Amino acid sequence: MWAWGCVERVAAGLLGPVGGAYGGGRWNTAVAVGVTAAAGLALVVIVVSSRRGGLKSPWWRRRKKAALKAQEWVSLFTPEGKLQDGGVKLLKKVRSGGIEPSIRAQVWPFLLGVYSLDSSEAERDAVKAQNRNGYQLLRKQCLQKSVYSNEKSKRSNETAGANHVACVSSEKEAHLVSEGNPLVNLEEEVQDDTSKASPEKPMDGNHSSSGSSNKEDSEKSGLTHVETSHMDVASVQQSLTEDEQESVPRYSSTGGNMEDDSELSKAARPVKSARTLEDFETWQRIIRLDAVRANDEWVSYSPSQAVVSREKAIESAKAVCLKDYEHLEPHRIHHASRLVAILEAYAIYDPEIGYCQGMSDLLAPLLAVLEDDNEAFWCFSGFMRKARHNFRLDEAGIRRQLNMVARIIKYKDLHLYRHLEMLQAEDCFFVYRMVVVMFRRELTFEQTLSLWEVMWADQAANRAGIAKSSLGKLRLGAPPTDDLLLYAIAASVLQKRKLIIESYSSMDEIIRECNSMAGQLDIWKLLDDAHDLVMTLHDRIE
Repeated sequence: MWAWGCVERVAAGLLGPVGGAYGGGRWNTAVAVGVTAAAGLALVVIVVSSRRGGLKSPWWRRRKKAALKAQEWVSLFTPEGKLQDGGVKLLKKVRSGGIEPSIRAQVWPFLLGVYSLDSSEAERDAVKAQNRNGYQLLRKQCLQKSVYSNEKSKRSNETAGANHVACVSSEKEAHLVSEGNPLVNLEEEVQDDTSKASPEKPMDGNHSSSGSSNKEDSEKSGLTHVETSHMDVASVQQSLTEDEQESVPRYSSTGGNMEDDSELSKAARPVKSARTLEDFETWQRIIRLDAVRANDEWVSYSPSQAVVSREKAIESAKAVCLKDYEHLEPHRIHHASRLVAILEAYAIYDPEIGYCQGMSDLLAPLLAVLEDDNEAFWCFSGFMRKARHNFRLDEAGIRRQLNMVARIIKYKDLHLYRHLEMLQAEDCFFVYRMVVVMFRRELTFEQTLSLWEVMWADQAANRAGIAKSSLGKLRLGAPPTDDLLLYAIAASVLQKRKLIIESYSSMDEIIRECNSMAGQLDIWKLLDDAHDLVMTLHDRIE
């Protein structure tokens, strides 16, 4: 009403007293109509601006958007089992509101490139079958290489003449540690957040991997690490044949099987590696330390896994020869065993990266949603298509991302960037942890899943080329980006700009502030601000 009063006063000044100069009546009427129309527009602008709180992003209604529900999910498919409109509606829905927890296990394989967005049900069934075989072969090689099973068995054979596969006994494990693999040194290495167990020669290309099976399939023919560990001993002791190595699935950048693609050279195929047995042994030890130390914040989210019996938990531990778990509750033993099985398989699948601390942080939330190991492995591999560069020994991927966060801040808020320069913090090293484990430590469990699935939807849109079409751009709104996480990280810093500029005089203080964000962030406002930055800076940054 204040705005309308201002308009009335302006109109009165323009019109003057009635009965003025000749022809004033018509003139006054015309002016009155024009001013009234302008007043209406001004009122709309003021109301909209006040509601939006000054945000420029078209995503300002984001917190009012509902998550993708089970009924909506089913309605997205044609009778042939294909997603309608190439998955555009699916991606738009996920980007604006996330996914209802009950259907995440069904939707994630599409977002992570396990299935192509234009695949039919029959094609997905074929992918599931191939992936089950591929995961079995990877676990087979894990057992073959394992210092805790096959290698220890060979040493036992030399001394006792036995011909069997067994887990390392505590006495001989102690002997093994004393022969050049001190556990104390390893623990010190793992405690450092930036410690690496990856190989010395990084690989620049992304691995595109995929595959999954639903719960019903896993009950019929899916493989868990327990089942895989009980394979015929003779087959475990044999090397993988060339044909078996060729059978491990490989996937295109758009998701789905890629049997006829000639662009992937033999050197890029996941099972083949120039790494030595000692490398895998090192990864195994660090994986086990991280797995046993993993927290159980996922318990309330996955009650079915939280009530696992101690007998089943111990069986899981024995399947991967896990030790030193006696102090853990059954659900934590089972969770640690699943971490070991999948992370070992990934170290075989992507030997250029192997295993580095922090990868277990990325896998743990997936295990809470995906109860079948085979399905969880291929979704994790799809996740690592982008995230693997966070774990390169030369940290080239981390430096690129930190540089991008710095440029976003510079283009959006030069005043804040100048202050960071003054503090010698313009390299944005204070968000290192956020980049490496993708906000995992700063967000709650549910917030992490919400952020990641929106991020995956952006990446899926890019992989499928949806953003390149004019229709796709129009329907998706803000342009999808492979680096939404970095825009979100920059947004979290910009939200603290006043505090940083007025109160902080060193980078250490900013690091402490960033590390104390845990539980304080509004994930949907953060995504809103991140998309605002994408809308404003996408063409300049990317």
